[in-house]
Amino acid sequence: MTELKSHMGYYLWHYLPSTPAAAIFCVLFGIATVAHFWRLFKTRAWFCLAFTIGTICTILISYPLHIMWSVISSDPNLTFGVVEVIGYAARAAAHDRTDALMPYIIQSLFILLPPALFAASIYMTLGRIINSVNGAHLSIIRPTWLTKIFVGGDVLSFVVQSGGGGMMAGGNPDRVKLGENMILSGLGIQVVMFGLFWLTAVLFQLKIRKNPTTESYTIDARWEQYLAMLYMVSAMIMIRSIFRVAEYAMGSDGYLLRHEWTLYVFDAVLMFAVTVLFYWRHPGDLTGVKRNDEERLQLDSLSSKA
Repeated sequence: MTELKSHMGYYLWHYLPSTPAAAIFCVLFGIATVAHFWRLFKTRAWFCLAFTIGTICTILISYPLHIMWSVISSDPNLTFGVVEVIGYAARAAAHDRTDALMPYIIQSLFILLPPALFAASIYMTLGRIINSVNGAHLSIIRPTWLTKIFVGGDVLSFVVQSGGGGMMAGGNPDRVKLGENMILSGLGIQVVMFGLFWLTAVLFQLKIRKNPTTESYTIDARWEQYLAMLYMVSAMIMIRSIFRVAEYAMGSDGYLLRHEWTLYVFDAVLMFAVTVLFYWRHPGDLTGVKRNDEERLQLDSLSSKA
């Protein structure tokens, strides 16, 4: 019978990780990754670009800055799915190895960090929505700066969280406490950035409803449906981030870190729902910009002939 073991006298886990639960979400996130990869090529949404999944997976812990650069220049949705798969696979493997440090480190980082990567897609999608309805003049932050500002904050959140996770992996009590505080700071940055994102999105929606553009009436834009999707996925990530803040604030003796079900309810389920919703309203289907440009060219051509 499998028993809870300590690592050099220190218990990494307060329970035996459930192999079936971890395996289920490993499969679910694997399916989500394949689905997003297929959707990317089907829609040819090159504003996301493809990326080298192998590079991201192998150097995530050691080189977080390099990883974040790869993510920004690629499709964060795919990264999100792949990293989640690795995280839950490591968690499943830890069931019989609760005294092993590496599975614990991998599952901790690879489950903690993906929402920071996914947030980059959300921020870039808002910019694409604004451009699709030709509403840059109605946004409090111009689309050209929107991605830079929010993704910049996301990079900071990612680096702080990954640095804190690295410190916690050392096992030194003082460094573990510092690592927990860093993770709390990184999660706090994430929550603040999402709050500012919501403010930007809501104000834009209110302004364009009051002063609609010609493009906002087109069938292809469907901008409010995409905004609704962004509100939903960002709310889920916000809830998850608040849960993580509470988890680390309560410490290793707190209820949240001692009961596995909380991780699956307030993290795994929510994050899988995010992948489903983002697939349902994939930004690659936002054709407003391209088709509006084509329509303008056709009108200009007709005018010149007239």
